[in-house]
Amino acid sequence: MNIVQKSINYLKAISAETISNAKSGHTGVALGASSILFAFFKDHYNFDASDSDFLNRDRFVLSAGHASALYYTLLSMFGFDVSLQDLKEFRSYGSKTPGHPEYRVTDGVEVSTGPLGQGVANAVGMAIAESIMEERFNTVGFNIINHYTYCFAGDGCLMEGVAQEACSLAGALKLKKLIILYDANNVTIDGPLNLANKENVGKKFRAMGFNVIKVSNGNSYFSCTRAIARAKKSNKPTIIIFKTTIGVGTDKEGTSAVHGAYLTQPELQAFKEKLKVKESFYVPSDVREYCMATTRRGKLNHEKWNQMLAMYSSTHPELYKSLMAFFDKKKINFERIVKNIAKYDGQSMRKVNHYALSELAYQCPQLIGGTADVAPSTQAFIDNAGNYSYGYKRGKNIHYGVREHAMGAIANGISLYEDFITFDSTFLAFSNYMIPALRMRAMMRLPILSFFTHDSLKVGQDGPSHQPIEQIGQLRSIIGNVVYRPCDYKELIAGYEYCIKNTTPVSMILSRQDLPHIEKTFYDGALMGGYILEESSAKPQIVLVASGSEVALALEAQKELSKKHSVNVVSMPSLEVFEKQPNAYKTKILPKEATCFYVEMSNDAKALKVLPKNSYLYGVEKYEHSGDGDTVAEKAGFTVKALVKFVENKLNAK
Repeated sequence: MNIVQKSINYLKAISAETISNAKSGHTGVALGASSILFAFFKDHYNFDASDSDFLNRDRFVLSAGHASALYYTLLSMFGFDVSLQDLKEFRSYGSKTPGHPEYRVTDGVEVSTGPLGQGVANAVGMAIAESIMEERFNTVGFNIINHYTYCFAGDGCLMEGVAQEACSLAGALKLKKLIILYDANNVTIDGPLNLANKENVGKKFRAMGFNVIKVSNGNSYFSCTRAIARAKKSNKPTIIIFKTTIGVGTDKEGTSAVHGAYLTQPELQAFKEKLKVKESFYVPSDVREYCMATTRRGKLNHEKWNQMLAMYSSTHPELYKSLMAFFDKKKINFERIVKNIAKYDGQSMRKVNHYALSELAYQCPQLIGGTADVAPSTQAFIDNAGNYSYGYKRGKNIHYGVREHAMGAIANGISLYEDFITFDSTFLAFSNYMIPALRMRAMMRLPILSFFTHDSLKVGQDGPSHQPIEQIGQLRSIIGNVVYRPCDYKELIAGYEYCIKNTTPVSMILSRQDLPHIEKTFYDGALMGGYILEESSAKPQIVLVASGSEVALALEAQKELSKKHSVNVVSMPSLEVFEKQPNAYKTKILPKEATCFYVEMSNDAKALKVLPKNSYLYGVEKYEHSGDGDTVAEKAGFTVKALVKFVENKLNAK
């Protein structure tokens, strides 16, 4: 048996044993795709296991996250910080080898995957980021950025809409450094693929602008490695269609029964005998050496790159200086942004944000972002910065097209590429399309700014389909996602700072309509999530808490209520941030003795968790008719008269 086949056999055996030991996992793909990924790791993957984060490494995304056992085994065999003991702890609580790959948990893993299709879009984002770096910093004789983005995907991944949206954009942008390794085993959990999908994948991807390579035998190491070599020469993004057999070598090969199953001990033993593997969780010395030769090659490539970078610093000192400073977030002067956009106060938050983005871009060369075909409406674009395209990779504005789901996941991929700062944007009512991607970025703690505009019933005459009533609550329900709903420019930039300094995603909820100037807004208070905007001279009996456009309403209501009661007004741009503050601060802002009323054009009950027990919601209970924004808001009860009446009724009922 030659060393290639022996290595693959041990890869299969250890992967299968990893799953069987956990009595959980996905044996089918771990066996069926072993030759593909071994060929990739052995011959093409540019990595340095001793420094797995070095800048010019290839990016690899396991979109088909159920192949995690195979992935972890490869990482172990090729010298990453994943031991055989870690494989034995596969799927155990707190292990370095969780059920699906997780960012910042396992050495060598670039992105958290699991929900199918997300990883494909993440890879597109990484390829976009690579092309930007390549355009900015490469020069004649110095390919400082010169790597590929690979994505392993299965039938399930490519059925997901998010993957199709992302690949359509990748084709339009001609992302030639993107290579999709497609494990086409024609089986899903429910059974044969043709029960649900009979399309010609090759023709579909050609139509989207991809180079298409077909490999009839995905179990052939040499066929796999030759195909990847061809893909690297293409001037288009490439999909390689590897025909494979799920669970190859087992009694259930080629069927859905092996997809999520583990092999029993007798089945495992019989399978290992076919492979001529006797040991348990063992890599023979010749196989280890064969793999480590690739590992040493990767380390040497990294050293050569460092040498080139040193020469680059001498011959192109300004470019080198720019490269070293490119991802520096510490230099951002948020006070300067606040000062420079103060003159736009009193406009809609979407317009104020537009000017803020341009100010941020002035300080951040790594800022790039875009909208789902609504830039003229959300105003989320950078002035005089150009449009990112195939012909102009220096553009800072990405035209995502009507692809909200892919936009969110692609933005995740851009952010994952070192420390890019990125943003995405659409109407708040359409944020639902992005929830899976928002959830994944929250898990990974990616500092991405999402600008959701047209934030309330004042959206206007587009009617109930465009009225974002439940969306704010949905965004707040995502663990790790922070929502900021600013009432003015100071609170807006506080959301910026919180996102970037705390490495956490922030959903900015921005008004379509102009908002009035409010005199006493407080930047540092906004960074705390909430603060007293208007304070009664006496101990408060009532506290009106509001966010965004309703802050002005609360201030007007206070004037009426103050004729009979002592009333404070609190601006609460972020419930999540306020919730994290010390109890002493929270009690100061929201005294337990006072009756609190949370005023917001939503139906989010999270406020009742954050506010004291004796609190009430003043929100929206139903979709309204189409009509002028002010009229719709009035009919929904968002007037001074209606709010005052509500407060008085609740007080009288106590």
